[in-house]
Amino acid sequence: METYGLEALGIINASAVYRNLTPAELTEHALRRGEGKLSNTGALVVKTGKYTGRSANDKFIVDTPAVHDEIAWGKVNRPIDKAKYDAIYNKVVAYLQNKEVFIFDGFAGADPKYTKGFRIVNELASQNLFIHQLLRRPTAEQLASFTADFTIIAAPGFKCIPEIDGTRSEAAILVNYEEKMVIIAGSQYAGEIKKSVFSVMNYILPKMGVFPMHCSANIGAAGDSAVFFGLSGTGKTTLSADPNRQLIGDDEHGWADDSVFNFEGGCYAKCINLSAEKEPDIYNAIKFGALVENVVMDDETREFDFDDASLAENSRVGYPIEYINNAKLDGVGGTPKTVIFLTADAYGVLPPISKLDKNQAMYYFVSGFTSKLAGTEIGITSPVPTFSTCFGEPFLPLDPSVYAQMLSEKIEKSGANVYLVNTGWNGTGKRTKLSYTRAMVTAALSGELEKAEFVTDPYFGVAVPTTCEGVPAELLIPANTWEDQAAYEAKAKELAKSFVENFKKYTHMSEEVVAAGPKAE
Repeated sequence: METYGLEALGIINASAVYRNLTPAELTEHALRRGEGKLSNTGALVVKTGKYTGRSANDKFIVDTPAVHDEIAWGKVNRPIDKAKYDAIYNKVVAYLQNKEVFIFDGFAGADPKYTKGFRIVNELASQNLFIHQLLRRPTAEQLASFTADFTIIAAPGFKCIPEIDGTRSEAAILVNYEEKMVIIAGSQYAGEIKKSVFSVMNYILPKMGVFPMHCSANIGAAGDSAVFFGLSGTGKTTLSADPNRQLIGDDEHGWADDSVFNFEGGCYAKCINLSAEKEPDIYNAIKFGALVENVVMDDETREFDFDDASLAENSRVGYPIEYINNAKLDGVGGTPKTVIFLTADAYGVLPPISKLDKNQAMYYFVSGFTSKLAGTEIGITSPVPTFSTCFGEPFLPLDPSVYAQMLSEKIEKSGANVYLVNTGWNGTGKRTKLSYTRAMVTAALSGELEKAEFVTDPYFGVAVPTTCEGVPAELLIPANTWEDQAAYEAKAKELAKSFVENFKKYTHMSEEVVAAGPKAE
């Protein structure tokens, strides 16, 4: 039996080893093993059990002398002792003995100058299908000479024992940068694999002069690339899937001196309240070869009920980027001309779109304000205002100043325009309509928004357009959406103060950047 080098990982007695199977073969294996069912569209549908989102508090970085001084240790980057990691590693590979093992050897990074090889070892065929569709798939020639720069072992059936293993729960995501290895145990949520790749790239690429970004990206007919920063649920996937622009990618990219490039070869989109009318590209991508997580499906008709959140608010679908009609399959574009920060403001006081100067861009990037949406992480059941450094704090192993400085340099060199777009709520208590957000983004990308008259927001200091085609003018100015002006002022001051208090921890930022933030009074 061909084992494809699993012995090097300590897996020496697998009952069967499958490497880089086709989506059809992986789907067949998943069905045979009882991992899921087919929908009426042909997509494979699974339930991930207890873990339906990232378990952020269960992620650890192995603290070794080689990386200790590089890592920004804290509430996100928690250390775990090397001996504890070794013990868990040995238990996981022992757990995989005499089991079927599925391997995917592929790549992250579409620009050949920065591509990294990843070997993903899965206990589940369905998770192997997911990562096959999400990473960049090798040609036969590439596969024949493949070498892994990093390895990820995902064994959701292995449960940690916190009292013995030194973990917080039965689940653990352990990143060992020195040994170039990630262990994912106890969680079947496929997003843990995807984000582990992202965390690794966020460690590797800055050393190569590339700015890694938690963003989507697309490109217009004139070659004008744009990037959309934002946390899960703020609209990166939705807004970058623009029928008038080619999609470069929906979530993870690198900004090099001469390119912006997708890390991935697929997309991972939220399914809650999905409709063919609002998001046709995503809706139509849910077909054979896609993996659907935690969407309620009728047992008889096999039809989806995307509005039913009883399994998870954070229901998801993973699919190859080829399933999007106007995707740019090589995953590479020129340096961005437009940078958009997406946020979902639950306070209802941030403008739906505003333009930022250089210092404001730095301030709002480092702040990374949004509201965590229900289901994105374990324990989040309603919108919670939060700050996530650089719009991707859970995935940034290095100090935020490294990423902030890289963004500043890239914007300075490219001359890109920067906008803050609020896809969240306003004073009516309703979330901004997607059609309005699309109209504002389109105007920003085309340059039409530059022709509008701008006013300065009294609390956040940003430049707000007073008109935008396709958007009611009264929605552009936050105060105009509130009946109770005193309530608006109170909420605006409350959020502004939150920004100011949060930013105090960034002691490395210049006085000019600090002064560019909101005014608490």
